[in-house]
Amino acid sequence: MNETQLRDEICRIGRSLFERRLAHATAGNISVRLGDRAGGGLLITPADTSLGFLEPSKLARIHDSGRQTSGAPASSSLELHRRIYASDPGAQCILHTHATHLIALTITGECPPGKDLVPPLTPYHVLKVGHVPLIPYRMPGDGAVTEMIARAIAASKAQSRPIRGVMLERLGPIVWHSSPVEAMGALEELEETARIWLLSGRAAQPLSDERIADLCRTFGSVW
Repeated sequence: MNETQLRDEICRIGRSLFERRLAHATAGNISVRLGDRAGGGLLITPADTSLGFLEPSKLARIHDSGRQTSGAPASSSLELHRRIYASDPGAQCILHTHATHLIALTITGECPPGKDLVPPLTPYHVLKVGHVPLIPYRMPGDGAVTEMIARAIAASKAQSRPIRGVMLERLGPIVWHSSPVEAMGALEELEETARIWLLSGRAAQPLSDERIADLCRTFGSVW
């Protein structure tokens, strides 16, 4: 996609998430990495703006140096997005929302930091989401979160099981993928798994290691 198409796609995805109550109020942000043909850098949603009412021309355009070159003032999560892109070259789009069921799971205090918030209940959670470690609570905008996410990405690579997302305690998921559509799909699947987990009273049995291995062999996925 060219830059114009990516601007439209960010707005389309934001509106879709908002209308389906996967995003609310002015919570959340979206960014997309721009290719060399577009001059590099990235596009990111503006600060304090509802994802349901984004305007293509107001998306913040950010130079590779981190300097904003156009659009409304960028989301306060800009540096976090930039660090994820630097840590994972395969990431082309990042989504962050305050997803209801996922946040509900974090407030119980039952999941230790660094562990998966939800178990692999469904095949599509294994194939489209993967491991999503919990990042312990910090105040919104705390730079320590950026460092914790970078360390989580590095640790996952060292274990040969790259992650596509993390869960911020009491704040919501951050997911990234190779395209906006795939990132949205991963976010939806993650929130749906959390909903299923809660509906089961957290009693549902996860897929066995054998079944997960079969999925990975059949579909070429990594768990």
